Amino acid sequence: MSYHRISKKPASTIAPNLHDYDEYRAHFSWDQARASLDGLPDGKGLNIAYEAVDRHVNALRGHHTAIRWLDNQGHAHDYSYAELKKRTNQFANALRSLGIGKRDRVFVLAPRVPELYITALGTLKNTSVFSPLFSAFGPEPIQMRMDIGAAKVLVTTTRLYQRKIQALRDKLPSLQHVILIREDESADLVADTHDFDELTQAVPDTFEIPPTDPEDMALLHFTSGTTGKPKGAVHVHKAVMMHNMTARLALDLHLEDVFWCTADPGWVTGTSYGIIAPLTIGATMIIDYAEFDAERWYNIIQDQRVSVWYTAPTAVRMMMKAGEEVISRYDTSSLRFMASVGEPLNPEAVVWSESAFGLPFHDNWWQSETGGIMISNYAAMDIKPGSMGRPLPGIEAAVVKRLKDGGIKMIETPNTPGELALKTGWPSMFRGYLGEEARYQKCFVDDWYLSDDLVSCDEEGYFWFIGRADDLIKSSGHLIGPFEVESALIEHPAVAEAGVIGVPDAISGEIVKAFIVPNAGFQAEGSLKKQILGHARKKLGVAVAPRDIEFRKNLPKTRSGKIMRRLLKARELGLPEGDTSTLETDE
Repeated sequence: MSYHRISKKPASTIAPNLHDYDEYRAHFSWDQARASLDGLPDGKGLNIAYEAVDRHVNALRGHHTAIRWLDNQGHAHDYSYAELKKRTNQFANALRSLGIGKRDRVFVLAPRVPELYITALGTLKNTSVFSPLFSAFGPEPIQMRMDIGAAKVLVTTTRLYQRKIQALRDKLPSLQHVILIREDESADLVADTHDFDELTQAVPDTFEIPPTDPEDMALLHFTSGTTGKPKGAVHVHKAVMMHNMTARLALDLHLEDVFWCTADPGWVTGTSYGIIAPLTIGATMIIDYAEFDAERWYNIIQDQRVSVWYTAPTAVRMMMKAGEEVISRYDTSSLRFMASVGEPLNPEAVVWSESAFGLPFHDNWWQSETGGIMISNYAAMDIKPGSMGRPLPGIEAAVVKRLKDGGIKMIETPNTPGELALKTGWPSMFRGYLGEEARYQKCFVDDWYLSDDLVSCDEEGYFWFIGRADDLIKSSGHLIGPFEVESALIEHPAVAEAGVIGVPDAISGEIVKAFIVPNAGFQAEGSLKKQILGHARKKLGVAVAPRDIEFRKNLPKTRSGKIMRRLLKARELGLPEGDTSTLETDE
């Protein structure tokens, strides 16, 4: 199937924030983005938590619901901006009472509970550094990240502490305080720890945020390498400019929106767009304690009247697998904008979502290192299914080729593959890998950040993802992007998910192998394999189509939803698996 562009059309009476891309981009300045924020009173700088919470209370919107938390049973618990201000003030005061101050690292290992969000914002108020961990991490990746980050405080639950942390205490010399969120209030206190509620309730609920330089360290996000230890990407308070701008322009958030980002704060999307960005707008943010369940999700959209929804391609494919009939049982008419992030969104998923919801998912692209959305499909712009979209105002993106002398060459010809590069200088650009300056410098050539993602750019300025530089398959002189092959495979009705790698071949150099999760009702057998191979050859041609298919119950993915192709390849070839600490169970 060849997909045509999806023309922009009004989904509601609310005018998009970015109504004319070219005009907005031509007149944009970073001073304009800064003017959308208040800054600390009396010119004392720029603080993420102040922009996310306090300024709305000062603007007499303290009564508005900031967070609606849905517990495991689906019961709603509301926190107004005024209450969130008090609770985050208390946590900031609690840190201060423990002697924790500027640049001290506060780590959090917790499921999606209100205390996690209070911790994040209270930490930032105190000008300490917030660093989230996946609650599903095992002891080794936890220890590694806390060592790299020199964690002084850990906020976690009683259950997680006893299962994963208690035995590590002697191995974490920098860790001074553990603050426990008690799931069971009747449970005894744990020795050598603080109780979250007791600690925060014993201090005042007023707090004056200290002067905060926009370049002060604020966030520490760990990103896994293919080998070796994880990298701690450093972000500063100035990043809030990008969070706010992209919330308005890329996600089209308005003041009265009910926004739901399904990402866990244990990875960068769940912090940037599951905590900071929607709160800087003043919207209401949905937080769901539970993991993915299609009917629960549709029920949340229906009952909470979600208007803007931000989720991951993996979730979209799981919804596709469940079918449109399930959606028809719920009222999703409150939705006016849907977006996706985590890995490229296959064209089939974009077309499916327009059929299923009456709205297409809008894909966008960014990385832990960029700190915010860089390239996006916008509410008032045509969508080309499978495209990443066009760069944000203020972002200069280019397709480049790395040269042997260490330089780069711009690729000017449309639709020509190369590496995606971004001109440095945007507010949320990472300021370093903690303690690894040489590793950080390798990310740049002159004043360009090199992403390691292979893309092309068409005549209209839309960018198209091809694959990670180390994912590219070289077969009989052809350079094959795995995403193109996976997208073609997913068009077959039997295919729920697909992951594609190159495996060595004596004649071709590499051949394409696909790992496929079949949809319900299809038997993983030889006849189905032949059908899918035939479909792929018809779609892609013999040179590009897979030579082999292996059926699996699941594919290895990170908790952020990215298919781990390099892990498929490592297991196929018996190579070292590298850092697998962010891996979901795939068997």
